[in-house]
Amino acid sequence: MPSGSDSRGPGKNSGAKSAKAIKAAKSKSGGAKAKGGVSAPRHIPWLTIGASAAVLALVAILAVNLVPKYQAKEEAQRYAPSAENPDPSVNIDGVLKIDYPAGIHIQPTQRVAYDQSPPFGGPHDAIWATCTGTVYANAIRTENAVHSLEHGAVWVAYNPDTLSAEQVDTLQDKVDGQSYTLMSPYPGLDSPISLQSWGHQLKLDSADDERIDQFITALRINKNTYPEVGASCSTIPGSGFDPDNPPPFDPSAPGTDAVPMDGGGIAPDQSETGGAGAQLPSDLQLPSDLQQAPAEGGNG
Repeated sequence: MPSGSDSRGPGKNSGAKSAKAIKAAKSKSGGAKAKGGVSAPRHIPWLTIGASAAVLALVAILAVNLVPKYQAKEEAQRYAPSAENPDPSVNIDGVLKIDYPAGIHIQPTQRVAYDQSPPFGGPHDAIWATCTGTVYANAIRTENAVHSLEHGAVWVAYNPDTLSAEQVDTLQDKVDGQSYTLMSPYPGLDSPISLQSWGHQLKLDSADDERIDQFITALRINKNTYPEVGASCSTIPGSGFDPDNPPPFDPSAPGTDAVPMDGGGIAPDQSETGGAGAQLPSDLQLPSDLQQAPAEGGNG
């Protein structure tokens, strides 16, 4: 081979072409070049980012709304009755306690000269107000509501003139559908909210007060604090109390013929000593998870 011959053979040409191909591939993989040699902007996945932000916002909203409720529920459970602590309401600030005789029944046309407003014990109508987590839009007759307390219910009353619609909704969430509770407006109430169970009362200014949950936990069907353990809160058809059209609240002062707090000689109803749900129709018996051992009182 002549000494001045070109040493680049077919192999060299192939190597050069391969290098150019690799360079071209790298250029393509790096994205297209805009005029002037500037790379084109990359596509930003706004839809994905927006969806992720929405999910995070939803999680934050749920946390803000549910976590405090969960914490409040956990705190309220500290007030659940037990053998060692039969009436946890003694540890709730502001609870008023009064002992009342049970089973003193009046007629539907009679009134009671109650010593408290709202009343939370004493003589009452022979028929109880439905208290199966019932929220009444209008004020109901107090003599029926007091009988519900004798069955272990908690009555949530509020002043419709001083409590905002938002606060009323907050209260309703605590009552609606929860057995052995009822809620109704109470015109002229001297505080925005008043909670009643048999022999117990707590007046409050706000529906956000943690003592509401504490009171309900401590006293709703607490067999240590009400007379008629095992009695129903359901409506008895034809009894004279229709939850859709209940006997109305009477705002006037009781007259001189009103029944006094000691019953004025009315004998207590002996049927209320028959034990848990003794004379209730089968469809009005207590749910199994609410049945309790008989104590003082019956089903009247």
